[in-house]
Amino acid sequence: MDALKDRVLELGPTAVIGAYKNFKLTRDGDGVAWLLFDRANASANTLSGDVIEELGQIVAALENERPAGLVIRSAKPSGFIAGADVNEFRGATDPRQVENEMNKAHAVVDRLEALKIPSVAVVHGFCLGGGLEIALACNSRIAIDNARFGFPEVMLGLHPGLGGTARFTHLVSPLESMTMMLTGKTIDARRAKSLGLVDAVTQERHVRNAVKDAIFGRLKPHKQSLLGHLMNFGPVRGILGNRMRAEAQKSAPQEHYPAPYALIDLWEKHGGSRSAMLAAEKPSFANLMVTPTAQNLIRVFFLREQMKKLTDGKNAVEHVHVIGAGAMGGDIAAWCANEGLRVTLADMKPEPIAGAIKRAADLFGKIIKKKTDQRDALDRLIPDMNGQGVRNADLIIEAVPENLGLKQKVYAGIEPNMKEGAILATNTSSIPLQDLRTTLKNPQHLLGLHFFNPVSRLQLVEVVSHDGVDPGSLKKAINFVGGIDRLPLPVKSSPGFLVNRALTPYMLEAMVMLDEKIPKETIDAAAEKFGMPMGPIELADQVGLDICLAVGDMLRSKFGDQALPPAPDWLRDKVKNGDLGRKTGKGFYVWKDGHAVKTPSSEKPTQEMIDRLVLPMSNVCVACLREGIVDNGDLVDGAMIFGTGYAPFRGGPVNYAKKRGAADIIATLENLRAKFGERFKPDAGWSQYK
Repeated sequence: MDALKDRVLELGPTAVIGAYKNFKLTRDGDGVAWLLFDRANASANTLSGDVIEELGQIVAALENERPAGLVIRSAKPSGFIAGADVNEFRGATDPRQVENEMNKAHAVVDRLEALKIPSVAVVHGFCLGGGLEIALACNSRIAIDNARFGFPEVMLGLHPGLGGTARFTHLVSPLESMTMMLTGKTIDARRAKSLGLVDAVTQERHVRNAVKDAIFGRLKPHKQSLLGHLMNFGPVRGILGNRMRAEAQKSAPQEHYPAPYALIDLWEKHGGSRSAMLAAEKPSFANLMVTPTAQNLIRVFFLREQMKKLTDGKNAVEHVHVIGAGAMGGDIAAWCANEGLRVTLADMKPEPIAGAIKRAADLFGKIIKKKTDQRDALDRLIPDMNGQGVRNADLIIEAVPENLGLKQKVYAGIEPNMKEGAILATNTSSIPLQDLRTTLKNPQHLLGLHFFNPVSRLQLVEVVSHDGVDPGSLKKAINFVGGIDRLPLPVKSSPGFLVNRALTPYMLEAMVMLDEKIPKETIDAAAEKFGMPMGPIELADQVGLDICLAVGDMLRSKFGDQALPPAPDWLRDKVKNGDLGRKTGKGFYVWKDGHAVKTPSSEKPTQEMIDRLVLPMSNVCVACLREGIVDNGDLVDGAMIFGTGYAPFRGGPVNYAKKRGAADIIATLENLRAKFGERFKPDAGWSQYK
């Protein structure tokens, strides 16, 4: 941080104009004011009410000082401004109060834009949300080549609220700007330059010259093109708005996610006038802020932060050895290589390893921009038919099929060759570690690292402990998960752990409903109507029917037939015939190009169908909390959201149950129990929520 401050302030003779709590204001030898944003007691710059108020005081001072120009920079190495201080969004219930606060913030940003001196935002690292709105209020924007820009507000159930909707759509193509705001995706500095969002891209050592060009008129600020201007005309907005709504509906139904549609309405109604859109943005933002969707998505934001804080950022693992190059093992190996680790990948046959390397190359081609970086990632992923990597690995991840005897045979072969202090982790999805450890000489180094499919998209990893695990190994494993950009969930070893134990009744109930001749498309539609990213039938195909069957059988053997419905004979026949779902191209659905081929069902889903599918998940989550499998309900909700995609706008299965009311949940489960059987019996843990 100090090095960045020094670089900023070594631009020539400087004089301190004012020192503030979160800012430092200086003037260089050219008479240009440099405003250095360094939020107190924070690792990143965010915009809170007091920060905005202080910025307003500085802008007022600049109106009187009238320097030759103004440069706004960040002193934080991580970036310019990460956005608003989301803590101030929590618990909002009164839209009038929110709008009043937005009026104050708008007044400051409008005043910054109205300064009668040239203003330049110099951006390095991230420039997101409210930070990008501050940059848009400046006359020019200069990006360091590592900068990234975006409006992630839609992820919180909101849209930009500090004037960004109007300023962005009147600076660049409305089609490009609306797409960025509707998707929440970020772009790099070069892409921002091509759009016209920034006026120059440079390196740190050239910042001073770029700033002088901007301040003294040699760098002309971008102006919206004629085509972009025409897109803001009413008839064109109407056509484009309809297309945007249709696209949004594919992934974000309006009844669950109102923010994209509010943004489209805002632009369609007011986009022809920048001032009108600025005015209308405030009540639109305020009304979104108090919706259950926004408040639950804000909660999800903090759940993610809570899970990140389980790690201390000290990943001691450098070499990972993965045993089993199937769908899960190969993808775990690829992700670890993507995250900069040396990975050796072993299997009994060369064909699975070759397939895993090909999948890794495809993945790297999608998520890594530079060809040289793709090559380096592949170089870190080393085929290892003879399993020599075991000797030097800090972490060995076993990812062979769900068979207790097979796993123990693998352990017998590798344990004598493990180096001192190495961790042996199993990716088992359901087998208790107490069963797996029985043949090990050093069971204290065994733990579970349960990844979820697809590994590159689902953020959760269950870190499974048993009563004899070495605490140091457990901490090392948790830090490893954080080190590969994943979210750890500490769980105690128990059949199915948390996520699979909660998901299994969801999927098995769907099988029972199929037995009742309810169309599979209707069953999936019921879950999707609740807000799940995919229905249980499609999910079973995605996971693999063989895995679903094995997990279901294991959990039923542990918890009894009353807890879970038996798997139908026809499901066992499907598995015997090799119709396993996506990985074989056929399961309940036929799969083409990675997608299930569906035909709409004429039968509409009912609330009873929804309750049969989703309430058992909440019931199991409450049971896991009562049994101490997971420490608290927040972690349970985070795990289900980040590991299964459980409807984020519901805030998680425990949060959903609390909001719906424990009495209602218990009564509904009792009604389902009377009609369908003992598997719906409410868990004793509900008593704490009454």
